[in-house]
Amino acid sequence: MRLKCIRLAGFKSFVDPTTVPFTKNMTCVVGPNGCGKSNIIDAVRWVMGESSAKHLRGESMTDVIFNGSTARKPVSQASIELVFDNSDGTLKGQFGQYAEIALKRQVTREGQSSYFLNGTKCRRKDITEIFLGTGLGSRSYAIIEQGMISRLIEAKPEELRVFIEEAAGISKYKERRKETESRMRRTQENLDRLLDIREELERQLQRLQRQAEAAHRYRELKSQERRLKGQLRAIRWRDFDYQIRQFSSVIGDLEIQSEKHLFALRRAETEIEDSRQQHQDANDQLEKVQATFYELGNQITKLEQQMTHQKQRGQQLQIDLGEVDRHIQENLHEQQQDQSRLAEVELILAELEPAFEMQQEASEALEMALEEAEENVQQWQHRWDSFNQKAQQYQRDAELAQSRIQQHERSLQELQQRQQRLQDQQSSLEAPEEHDDELELMQESALEFELTLEQLEEQAQEKAAELQQCRQNLTQQQQQLDQTREQQQINRGRLASLQALQDAALADDDQNQQRWLAQQGLSNAPKLAQQLTVRNERWAVAVETVLGAHLQSVCCKSLQLPELAQQLDKLKQADLSFYLADQNTPELPTEQTLASQVTVEGTEVKSIPEQLYRVVMAENTEQAFARIAQLPAGYSVMTETGIWIGPGWLRYQQGNQQAQGVLNRAKDIENLQQELELADEQLLELETQQEELKSKQLTIEQQISQVADQRMAVQQQKSELDSQIRTRQLKLEQFTERQRHLNEELAQVVARWEEEEGLLEQSREEWQLALEQTEEFAEEREHLQADKDRFREHYEQQRQMVRSEREKLHQLALRKQELTGQQQLAQKGIERIEQQLERLRDKREQLIEDLELVQEPKEDSEIQLDELIERRAEQEESLLQYRDRAQQLNEAMRQMEKSRTEHERDLERVRTELEKMRMQQQTLSVQREGINEQLDEIGGDLQELLRELPEEATASEWQERQNQVSEKIKRLGAINLAAIEEYEAQLERKQYLDAQHDELTEALGMLDGAIRKIDKETRQRFKQTFDDVNGWLQQLFPKVFGGGSAWLALTGDDMLETGVSIMARPPGKKNSTIHLLSGGEKALTAIALVFSIFQLNPAPFCMLDEVDAPLDDANVGRYANIVKEMSAHLQFIYISHNKIAMEMADHLMGVTMQEPGVSRIVAVDIDEASALVDV
Repeated sequence: MRLKCIRLAGFKSFVDPTTVPFTKNMTCVVGPNGCGKSNIIDAVRWVMGESSAKHLRGESMTDVIFNGSTARKPVSQASIELVFDNSDGTLKGQFGQYAEIALKRQVTREGQSSYFLNGTKCRRKDITEIFLGTGLGSRSYAIIEQGMISRLIEAKPEELRVFIEEAAGISKYKERRKETESRMRRTQENLDRLLDIREELERQLQRLQRQAEAAHRYRELKSQERRLKGQLRAIRWRDFDYQIRQFSSVIGDLEIQSEKHLFALRRAETEIEDSRQQHQDANDQLEKVQATFYELGNQITKLEQQMTHQKQRGQQLQIDLGEVDRHIQENLHEQQQDQSRLAEVELILAELEPAFEMQQEASEALEMALEEAEENVQQWQHRWDSFNQKAQQYQRDAELAQSRIQQHERSLQELQQRQQRLQDQQSSLEAPEEHDDELELMQESALEFELTLEQLEEQAQEKAAELQQCRQNLTQQQQQLDQTREQQQINRGRLASLQALQDAALADDDQNQQRWLAQQGLSNAPKLAQQLTVRNERWAVAVETVLGAHLQSVCCKSLQLPELAQQLDKLKQADLSFYLADQNTPELPTEQTLASQVTVEGTEVKSIPEQLYRVVMAENTEQAFARIAQLPAGYSVMTETGIWIGPGWLRYQQGNQQAQGVLNRAKDIENLQQELELADEQLLELETQQEELKSKQLTIEQQISQVADQRMAVQQQKSELDSQIRTRQLKLEQFTERQRHLNEELAQVVARWEEEEGLLEQSREEWQLALEQTEEFAEEREHLQADKDRFREHYEQQRQMVRSEREKLHQLALRKQELTGQQQLAQKGIERIEQQLERLRDKREQLIEDLELVQEPKEDSEIQLDELIERRAEQEESLLQYRDRAQQLNEAMRQMEKSRTEHERDLERVRTELEKMRMQQQTLSVQREGINEQLDEIGGDLQELLRELPEEATASEWQERQNQVSEKIKRLGAINLAAIEEYEAQLERKQYLDAQHDELTEALGMLDGAIRKIDKETRQRFKQTFDDVNGWLQQLFPKVFGGGSAWLALTGDDMLETGVSIMARPPGKKNSTIHLLSGGEKALTAIALVFSIFQLNPAPFCMLDEVDAPLDDANVGRYANIVKEMSAHLQFIYISHNKIAMEMADHLMGVTMQEPGVSRIVAVDIDEASALVDV
């Protein structure tokens, strides 16, 4: 790959679109100081991604844009495009298919920088990644700017390491490692955040798990309670069913008779089955004997076949043995032939060896004579080169002097024209009109605008502070609103759970009772528990224990009670109680009784139940027993824990199972309803305040927008006014500056005129002297030409003789090589035949052993055959006996089948009579259907319930179990039924986050492995490259200096971080540090280092900016020779002021600045120019 051309437009001094072609491998850029030569190198570095304006000799990136000159305006953007020839496929990957690659970069005055790759917009990273590992880059060793060649030697070890890394091609690895570390940091941050979320989620899961377990427990208990209710009714159905079965005894007698006949039938069938089994056994024995008989036949046949096979095997072994003997004889004959041929070849080789040695000695003698003739030619060539160098030097001096004469004449002509042009410009220059008063008015207006802007700025700051405060208030208000809503949602869930428990406790599961109450107009009548409230929650258990089932009493009026009593007789099964809501309890003392703890809250009930007036409260059982003795008849004592003590009795039940906790729960429901009402009011108030804050925020934002609009308008007016002021001031400054500049240029033109006249006279004298010296070398040239013809003729004669002798020696060597090959081939053939004979002899012995083994077992097989024939005869007699036994058993089975048919006819007769009795039993079963209907009404599956019930289950036991389950439900308290779904959702999220955690952990492991792999590859490549560059430096340094030594050293042991230092000792010096060297020596050392890197990893091209400036002519010559040598496979673009470096170039490119501030290109092809001169 090579740099084909550079296209510049608006970049620094190259204002016009300019194409800089590079057609040769050595291009020298020349021109006076300040004409823009280094801008070409800056352009290449800029396109390759240079982001530091300092390294481009500027203060900001927009400094690369042409900023105008005395005759031109500034441009708005700069554009550089590099065109590379990639026809050799140096770039691989996705760009390897392109023969030409164009990289372009643009920058505007606004600082916007854009990159393009083959016309497609791309990132800076895409440009830099293309050249990673190729040695190219914005700061690579392939681009050496002014002063960098000396700084390279004095660089820090860490900075010098960068060049070795680029040569090793590990810069891309470092970039990948940097990206990998960045990804690891981001992954670790994500992992930390994920860990915080998982910890918080774990705490939520623990709380939700407890609530979900309680909800599951509640559902299980409710399901168990429903199942127990259904089983209780199933037990009652089973009891009624047992009474019905008592009427089935008659049917049982008939069934016994049927069983007897059935038993007889089954016995006959059993006898038939036994007979069949015996018949089957006989058949099995028959089949076994028959199989043995057939097996003996098969063995006889197989033995006869084996004897026949052995006979055939012996015959085949005899044939194979004869074949092996034949092969042995053939190999022996072939071995004799190879030995004869080997003897012949060895005889010929012995005769050829002396002739070959004589020819070799003759060739060596002629080679020495040829070397002597060649040395004479080289000595003449050295004298000729020395003569030409002196003659060409005088010729070049004459041409250079003539060129200087022409140049000075043109300069004088140009100075004259320039002087005339400056005088014309000075006479045509007019001063702009000065309007001082108007400028002062503009400046005063600008001050007023600034004051207005300051006032608007203060207003904007005040409004911004108000807006910030408003937003903070709004955020606090939103947080308070969210907290209130969250608490309200929790209370609603708790209220729903309590309401569900309360409804379940007060619900009536008996559908018959519900229908009956609906017929009496009491379906919506309240229960007593819904009308009572306990003042002190500590006595709620006691109140529930006393009232018990009465808490579920239906409230009705006194007039309804007689009618209800008459209607109750119609209910076959019921569990109902009623409470007269309109009755007035007689005046009884309430002090220290449970009645003092109860109030009537509902509107339906007017009085407290009378039972509570006759129960006295006690703090504990001791106090209760002390008081019971003092109370009149009919009174009892109750403790807080629910222990109920009366005269001669004690009860502890914890209330009715259906109503337990009903009063407390009702109180909790009421409190929650009040809290929700207050929360609704608070939410409404908060939402109203929030709307007010939002309205205020909107007003402030509108005011801020209005202030901003005013500022923008004032700012625009001020900007326009400032622009007018700057324009007027600029015109005045430009006039003054232009006047001064013209005066200075005129003075410089006059001084330059005088200087050019003196130089012109001096150049003419030098030209005349060089012509005289050139004529003196003509006679010496003729003598050297005569020596040349004589030496070359002798050299050609010797070369022809050497070529002839070499050909003879070559033919003898080929014949010797051919015979040697035949000798080796014959020896290998003899060895191969010996190995084959050994294998054939082994095979012959094996065949003889197999033949002996085949003939041994023949007599044993004949004896075994006689024994098998005798056994087959015995088995044939047994086979006839078993066949007779099977026929006898068949006859017995036919008699048993006849007896079974008679038993079947008797059983059919009894079954017909039994069917008639069962029809009578069906009539009795109608009474049981009424109970079945009751079970259907409660929605229970009778058969399933009966299967679940044990035989010993009783109704009283199942009632007790139902009461225990209801008690457990009550003890659970408030249940969050939504916790199950919340727990499952959060658990799923937890599992997802755990999976994410595992994936991130795995990703960290993979990234860590990638870094270790990159580090391993980097260490290996860096060490190898360091050793290679060090080797090339030790070779190139003596070549550049004509002696001396230089080497590289590592500052540490870690190949990832160690720096690189350089030490150089020119010939005759023993300096202790490289800083003691002169500037020229440092420059040469740096050149040797850079070229050493190029020997290992040559970049597509190399750009050198005045690296020969510190060197003298002798060192410049060495430097130019190395560049010339390396240009055979590397493209060089270098800037130089040295004549020797210019002469070595294939292509000269001049940069001129004829127009001040504007660079232009002038190119000369050295080969074409030389051809024109020769013509």
